[in-house]
Amino acid sequence: MKLVSVNVAFPRLASYRTQTVKTGIFKNAVSGPVELRTLNLDGDRQADLAVHGGPFKAIYGYPSEHYEFWAQELPGTQLPWGMFGENFTTEGIFEADLHIGDRLRIGSATIVVRQPRIPCFKLAVKFRRDDILARFLRSGRSGFYFSVEQEGTVQAGDLFEFLRREPQTITIAEMNHVFANDPYNTELIAKAMATPALPQHWREHFEKRLKAMPVSS
Repeated sequence: MKLVSVNVAFPRLASYRTQTVKTGIFKNAVSGPVELRTLNLDGDRQADLAVHGGPFKAIYGYPSEHYEFWAQELPGTQLPWGMFGENFTTEGIFEADLHIGDRLRIGSATIVVRQPRIPCFKLAVKFRRDDILARFLRSGRSGFYFSVEQEGTVQAGDLFEFLRREPQTITIAEMNHVFANDPYNTELIAKAMATPALPQHWREHFEKRLKAMPVSS
């Protein structure tokens, strides 16, 4: 399990169709050691803190292995590391492997698995195509957000090490499934609600889902 690339960017203006937005999604790979802080990496910022960033979305990781899938899905599209807006391009870690609350060491930092990435319009801005949002959700290849439990220094080539696993909690892959494909799966919703490290906004989302659930006859 390895950190393949560290990618950062400060927010910039970008236009697509009739909209101009400020976004930090245009990441660039950096070499050498980078300080990982509580809310982001040095040299990186989030533009819209209402939906991005914060302690439960401090760092976004995306598997390098998913790039082959996207190269086949989107032929002719240039796909450098960081194309999906990820801070960490990873190797050997997948959505099905990560449970909410798992703790890992990377470099001298400690990070905690928190939630999947739900794409917003800025991904369409980056790829310059409207269908990328539906494709991204349908693929299940969401990547994963981490919180930073202990600040430290990271760099490409560092190895991930699990410090503690939470096998009883919901996985990132299960979160993707219940969000995008099976919204009334009571077993997975219960599993999510029983996950102590689940961010509050997800807990509220699932509570609303339960209230909206069809009544069985």
